[in-house]
This record gives sequence, C-alpha cells and structure tokens, in this order.
Amino acid sequence: MIIDNTVSAVVTGGASGLGAATVRALAAKGAKVAIFDLNKDLGEALAAEVGGTFCEVNVTSDDSVDAGFAKARAAHGQERVLVNCAGIGSAVKTASRSREDGSIRHFPLDTFNVVIQVNLVGTFRCIAKSAAGMLSLDPLDDGERGAIVNTASAAAEDGQVGQAAYSASKGGIVGMTLPIARDLMTEGVRVNTILPGIFATPLMLGAPEKVKEVLAASVPFPKRFGKPEEYAQLALTMIECGYFNGEDVRLDGAIRMPPR
Repeated sequence: MIIDNTVSAVVTGGASGLGAATVRALAAKGAKVAIFDLNKDLGEALAAEVGGTFCEVNVTSDDSVDAGFAKARAAHGQERVLVNCAGIGSAVKTASRSREDGSIRHFPLDTFNVVIQVNLVGTFRCIAKSAAGMLSLDPLDDGERGAIVNTASAAAEDGQVGQAAYSASKGGIVGMTLPIARDLMTEGVRVNTILPGIFATPLMLGAPEKVKEVLAASVPFPKRFGKPEEYAQLALTMIECGYFNGEDVRLDGAIRMPPR
C-alpha cells in the first residue's frame, strides 16, 4: 500500500509516545490521520500540528470506540490503516509477603482485568470495528483493502517480575495476530504486530537518571533506548510492504529481559 493523501489512518494511543511518532510519520507521507486517545490536550495539539482529527476515545467502551470511528470517518473517510498503540502497564506480583508486617496478598483481580481489557480486548475491539469498515472499501490494484499494526511488547515473550497482567495482555496480542490475519485474508486486510523493547516514551523518560542509565546499558546494541521514530519506521514498513502479513516482530536491540 502506498501511503499518500488518498489514505486515511487511525492511531489509537496516538497523543504521545509511540503513537504520536506514528501519527507524525503517517502525516509526513500525506495520510489523513485520526488520533484516538483520552488525553484531550495532547491529542488536540498534535491533531492541529499534523492537520489531523482528534477523537476522545476509551478503547474499553464499544460506544466510545464507535463514536471515535464515526468522527474519524466523517472527517477523513473510511480508514485503510489502523495502528493500535493504546495501552497501560502494571507492576504487581502474583502473590507476595509484606516486609512490614508479614501479611500476604495476591494480585488484585480487578486490576488484572483492567490491564487485559485495555491492552488486549481494547486492541481487538478496534481491530474488529476497523476491519469491518475496511471491508466496505474497493480493493486496490493488488486486492488490498487495508493494513493493521498492533503493539505488543518484548514482555509478551520474557516478562519480568510483576508483569503477569501486562505480559498476558501483550502475549494475547501476539497470539491473535496470525488468526486475525487468516480471518481477513480473503478480504485483503493484512495484520502485523510489533514487540517493542525499552523505548524513550514519556513514562520511561520520567524515570530517575540512574535507572535510565542501567536500562540503556542492558541493551546489547545499540546501548540506548529505542526511539519512537524507529517504532514508526517499522509500522510504516508493515503498512507499505504488501507481503508483510501475520507477523510478530521484536524491535528491541536484541535485548532479552531478565527476571527483574
């Protein structure tokens, strides 16, 4: 698929970090981009910067996602591209003992469910609704109707202490990539997933300097955080390369995460 001014795109979690870099990369190629996010201030500012549309969307809500797609499509037409970057993290052990009083607790199941609902179910919700819209499009010359890129994590394969919910949610995204690509193969919609390692997102950049130095040094090569622009570069390759389908690709400087 050639990304140009005839292409409409939706990026979830597009107001900051990996999503914002992808919004800018798509817009630089001429695409009309809609930003799905809960951060209205950042989202509207970025939309103004790239000439796009901001849609305040909660990916855990059918009504909110439906309203977001309706607004995006009214502004730009049916999207041919969906990039899913919306997600949250967590850091709670499955079970642990308090150092203060020896009391024992387990991972709050409500918290576990929230992570699954945002990261995994939210991603699938946006895929299903976007793909249904893509099926209404006329195919391009090679029969293609659309391309979808999801965001998992290196934690899908080597999650650390406290990442049970996060790893489960991201592992689910990896696990559903190929089946969804197969579901949509006769309709000309491709589906791929990126597994980022340690990236220079706002959350990571807010960590103490010593922590950032240790994390960067743990990457085999290059010994630094990944740049959001590098994520966007791979996302665009997955969109533009018509033979890229059903794949889960690590983007992590060859890091394999230790237990903690």
